[in-house]
Amino acid sequence: MATRLQDKYVQEIVPKMMEKFSLKNKLAVPRVEKIVINMGVGEAIADVKILEKAMDELAQITGQRPVMRRAKKAISNFKIKQGQGVGCKVTLRKKMMYEFMDRLINITMPRIRDFRGVPTASFDQAGNYTLGLSDQSIFPEIEYDKIGRAQGMDITFVIKNSKSDTQSRELLRFFGMPFKENKE
Repeated sequence: MATRLQDKYVQEIVPKMMEKFSLKNKLAVPRVEKIVINMGVGEAIADVKILEKAMDELAQITGQRPVMRRAKKAISNFKIKQGQGVGCKVTLRKKMMYEFMDRLINITMPRIRDFRGVPTASFDQAGNYTLGLSDQSIFPEIEYDKIGRAQGMDITFVIKNSKSDTQSRELLRFFGMPFKENKE
């Protein structure tokens, strides 16, 4: 069974994108291939339990068990040893991806205090969009009383078939992503 955003993509967004960018084939329309959520936990150097707690919270937020990210090489200035856990990440695809995107756009972002929209300058050359959040407590899955410390995260929307960041921006805007309006 398809999710609400998946149906919206097929029935509404694809025709709008084809018309706006004069695309002749449905397969040429940009689409979100995956969403990667990454948490860098620098304090895990001193205490491994902080990393385990961050992994548990990321699992609650995404509904999928995260992978521990380990240091590739030792860095003596930061007291990091090779192979030591320094963060965690989750890659969401298909149904889980659309459900997470729906919760992020429609439930989580409106909970952010003094929220004016997400920046439009966070696209890379390939048309992928990265969003940084400074606190995990905005997600309704996390119980505020059980948070030990505020932990930020990066959320990357990997967009396939995008010819420019304009196409990627319009795709995310059609999904309901609240971008800041430029008042220049």
